[in-house]
Amino acid sequence: MAYRKHRPDAPPGFFACEAAGLRWLDVPGGPRVVRVLAVADDALDLEELHPAAPTPTAARAFGAALARLHDAGAPAFGAPPDGWAGDGFFGPLDDPLPLRAGAYDRWGAFYADLRVEQVRAELEARGRLCPALARDLECLSAALRAGAWDDDEPPARLHGDLWSGNVVWTADGTVLIDPAAHGGHRLTDLAMLELFGAPHLSEIRAGYAAVHPLPAPGAWDDLVALHQVYPLGMHAVLFGGGYVGAFARLVARLAAAA
Repeated sequence: MAYRKHRPDAPPGFFACEAAGLRWLDVPGGPRVVRVLAVADDALDLEELHPAAPTPTAARAFGAALARLHDAGAPAFGAPPDGWAGDGFFGPLDDPLPLRAGAYDRWGAFYADLRVEQVRAELEARGRLCPALARDLECLSAALRAGAWDDDEPPARLHGDLWSGNVVWTADGTVLIDPAAHGGHRLTDLAMLELFGAPHLSEIRAGYAAVHPLPAPGAWDDLVALHQVYPLGMHAVLFGGGYVGAFARLVARLAAAA
C-alpha cells in the first residue's frame, strides 16, 4: 500500500524537492526514512507507515541514529540536498514558503541572512513587525554575523523540520517524514524537537550524546532558544496569533544577551 501526498497546484518542484531530501537523509546508521515510491509534479507516493506507541528504548535508538545522520554532513551551511538545486520549501502543504539555500562557511552568517532575515521580511509583509521586534531582530542578526554563537561544528545533514509530527513511531523504530532538508547546525533539529515536544526527549538526548557530544547543561537552554528562532518565527508568519508574542519574547531575550 502507498500513501499519496497530493496538491494539484503545488509550487513547481515541491514534491521533487521533498523526494530529494528524503533520499539525502537516508544514510547508513541513521534513522529510517520513509521510502519514496513515485514522484510527479502534483503528487508524491510514499510507503504506508503503521504507527505504534513510542518507547524509551526506541527514543534512545532514535537519538543515536539522528546523531549519525547529522555526522553524515553537508557541503555548506544552507546547502540543499543532493539532487536538488536552489531554494527548498518550509511550511504546510497548502502554504509553503521558500527555504532559502546558500553556501556559507559560518553558521551565524547563514542563520542571520537566510533564516532570521526571512522571518523579519515575512512578518513585515503581513503587518506583524512592531518597532521593538524589528530592533531586537536587527540586534540578533548583527550578533550572529559577528560570530557570537559560532563554534567548530561543521555543517550537519539536517531534516530541517523535525517537530514530533514528522517522526513516526512504528514497531520497527522511528521513521522520518516531511523534511525541509539542508545543511545546517545539528542543534537546529534538536531544538525543533524541544520546541513542540517529543516523546521521551531525555532518552533522545541521551542516545544522541552517546554518539556525539552535546553542549553543557549551562549552555543548552540558550543555544536551543537560539535555534528555535526560525521555526517559532515561521509559525508567527504562517499562523499569527499567540505565536507572534511568543516569538517577540524569545527574540528580546536573545537580543538582550547578545
